[in-house]
Amino acid sequence: MNNVAPQITVVVPTYNERENLPKLVDRLAALKIPNLAALVVDDNSPDGTGEVADKLGIDGPIPVGVLHRTAKDGLGRAYVAGMTRALAENADIVIQMDADLSHPSEVIPAMIEILTTTDAAVVLGSRYVEGGAVAGDWPWHRKALSAWANFYVNAILRLHVKDATAGFKAWHAKTLRAIDVESVQSNGYAFQVEMNYRVVQRGMKIAETPIRFEERTDGVSKMSLAVQLESALVPWKLKFGKKSL
Repeated sequence: MNNVAPQITVVVPTYNERENLPKLVDRLAALKIPNLAALVVDDNSPDGTGEVADKLGIDGPIPVGVLHRTAKDGLGRAYVAGMTRALAENADIVIQMDADLSHPSEVIPAMIEILTTTDAAVVLGSRYVEGGAVAGDWPWHRKALSAWANFYVNAILRLHVKDATAGFKAWHAKTLRAIDVESVQSNGYAFQVEMNYRVVQRGMKIAETPIRFEERTDGVSKMSLAVQLESALVPWKLKFGKKSL
């Protein structure tokens, strides 16, 4: 029986997160998970996040790799680059999470447990299953937009998940290879939706575990009108099989 702990890589895209990144790495280290490393994908942050990441790579509490990108071309592109690197470096499990501390790192052990003991191809940290919650300080219109986005996506694509736009996930490496992550083109929330859609289309299972999503305390949100528009259009493009996706 193989008792070697899986190699786990946490892919963390960053843009102007110099205050939050060291805190996140400390939280990951506090989990004491064997063979856990972080891979920071920095999009040439003007605030020096890339340099902070490089320093963590030298003297951080867990192994920290850094992928420096010269262009800021969206969250989806950053995740694809990071996941592709993680697969090339033989990760067994890839976790995607934001650098802004909105995703609770203490849920990672439960996500890994579900992933490794069930037939789940991916585990979502879900705000909308029983026990989950969105940030208490979210304004009503943001809560409404998030709830509507999930209803909208599921109405079109029939994903049968409660949190279709979740950005905190644990993936089997074999799942990412099966859905051909390198070919995913979407950005923003649409990236999350397209990844889920590819899993469902291949007959694989998505599991969800509850999280409490927290609002960022440092830095600014990266949400833009262009991201929102893409998120509205991509489910239709996926449903009708645009070859570019």
